[in-house]
Amino acid sequence: MIMRSHYCGELRAGLAGQTVKLCGWVNGLRDHGGVIFIDLRDREGIAQLVCNPEQAGVFAVAETVRAEYVLRAKGMLRVRPQGTANPQLATGEVEVVADELEILSAASDLPFHHGEGAGEELRLKYRYLDLRRPEMLARLRLRHRTLAAVRAFLNERGFMDVETPMLTRATPEGARDFLSPARNRPGRFYALPQSPQLFKQLLMMSGLDRYYQIARCFRDEDLRADRQPEFTQLDVEMSFVDEEEVTGLMEALAREVFAKVLGAQLPDPFPRMTYAQAMLRYASDAPDLRNPLELVELSEALREAQFKVFSAPARDPGCRVAALRIPGAADMSRRELDQLTEFVQAMGARGMAWIKAADPSRGRDGMRSPILKFLADGEISSVAERTGVAAGDLLLFGAGPAAIVNRALAALRDRLGRERNLIAPGWAPLWVTDFPAFEFDENEKRWKALHHPFTAPGVAAPRELLARPGATLSRAYDMVLNGHEIGGGSIRIHQREMQSAVFELLGLSAAEAEEKFGFFLRALEFGAPPHGGIAFGLDRWVMLMAEAESIREVIAFPKTQSGACPLTEAPAAVNARQLRELGIRAI
Repeated sequence: MIMRSHYCGELRAGLAGQTVKLCGWVNGLRDHGGVIFIDLRDREGIAQLVCNPEQAGVFAVAETVRAEYVLRAKGMLRVRPQGTANPQLATGEVEVVADELEILSAASDLPFHHGEGAGEELRLKYRYLDLRRPEMLARLRLRHRTLAAVRAFLNERGFMDVETPMLTRATPEGARDFLSPARNRPGRFYALPQSPQLFKQLLMMSGLDRYYQIARCFRDEDLRADRQPEFTQLDVEMSFVDEEEVTGLMEALAREVFAKVLGAQLPDPFPRMTYAQAMLRYASDAPDLRNPLELVELSEALREAQFKVFSAPARDPGCRVAALRIPGAADMSRRELDQLTEFVQAMGARGMAWIKAADPSRGRDGMRSPILKFLADGEISSVAERTGVAAGDLLLFGAGPAAIVNRALAALRDRLGRERNLIAPGWAPLWVTDFPAFEFDENEKRWKALHHPFTAPGVAAPRELLARPGATLSRAYDMVLNGHEIGGGSIRIHQREMQSAVFELLGLSAAEAEEKFGFFLRALEFGAPPHGGIAFGLDRWVMLMAEAESIREVIAFPKTQSGACPLTEAPAAVNARQLRELGIRAI
């Protein structure tokens, strides 16, 4: 017997007069003067069933039905009587007069209905109920369509979908690994992959030329709204390419996916900005270009100021003095300014100076601030000229170590852009390029790779890299969308001498490099082509497309911010026998 002839959401007036068979869940029901109306829901939408008393068997079943019962119904599809159509539903012109109704499965009392009054913890505990909501189904459908569009684009351009191992070995760089003990090799551990990085490079050395994979990756790190311990990554690698070829093809991918899935047009080409420009103008390497607020560097203008709060960092190459101009915000109250000060102090800033402009053309007399008495007239004029401050504007200042100033002002820029409704609608993609290759970790007193140690530096010879690591740029590029980094990639090192030099710079001895990466270094000796690629965080990408607040809203079964699964109560303890087999004791 065929249980279903149509999905509920497929019914339209053109099918009127046909007998249809439907299956689904009870979304709601109403008793109107002896006639019972049931809204039956499946993944495609809702159909209205009409249960008349004349059909005694149908009516008797309908009287026992409750929310989320699973039903099978058969009946004639008809156009609804005049004046009863529901324009809010795609199927609102029609209804099914049931002549058969069967309860396939009953439902217990619900912990929540349609998500109403349910916090995230409860929704995740009963995720299967949460996913029945149309908005959650729509997000999973959006995810499916996005991944399908990605696969179609890459398949059409000669890329091969190749799986790489899920059980590999731990690496010394990057986030913490998730480890899996090897039962047959006591004391040895596999690591779940943080990325297929080495394997995809080995595939290029194998001659595959163009590779991609929708890969599961794992990182044991602190979580945020757009981060999970396990996540999905679009991994892409190509041989015999340079930066322009990789970025050109990948932005074409993004344009096609957005056009197919959302009907949205992204710019062609994407704007580009160097890392140095992004930090100077936005204090962030992933700026949201929809936000018109920009920083203005004032270090040069305030180097000789008597106000040491400004002049000391202005003279220090590791510090900066910058201002953020907020149009029309001079009416901000002292209480609001104090709240912003507390906001930046929570990020490590010592405080926040401000100037309110009434009439900048009058210089000192046209502005108001506690710091004006510490600044010379020429310095006030220079600040006004450089920032372009106008009547009614507010200037917020950051001064101190560059990392702290950048963190505080970038957060202020994002916050005030939202609070003052400055964020333009639409999509603002961006390529950020020319990153520093390495940064010096003052705590560990060693160099670290800003991206990863397989990124090609922008120098030709190992000796140039070792001589000036802090001044070396990398051949890396990030794709940014609406203030989120959604993809990062680079041209890779394809010569053993350069790869060995990078390991040396990072503090790995020749013996350590051989132990951890010997297989990879040997592969570089057998004819490695120039190659490069990129990896996209698909969860974050879909989150943005769905306009969701968190990637948890676009993942079927996500973890909480503490890394737990309320549905299965993972992670969980295991019994002593399992631990003994693995040679492990829980402490």
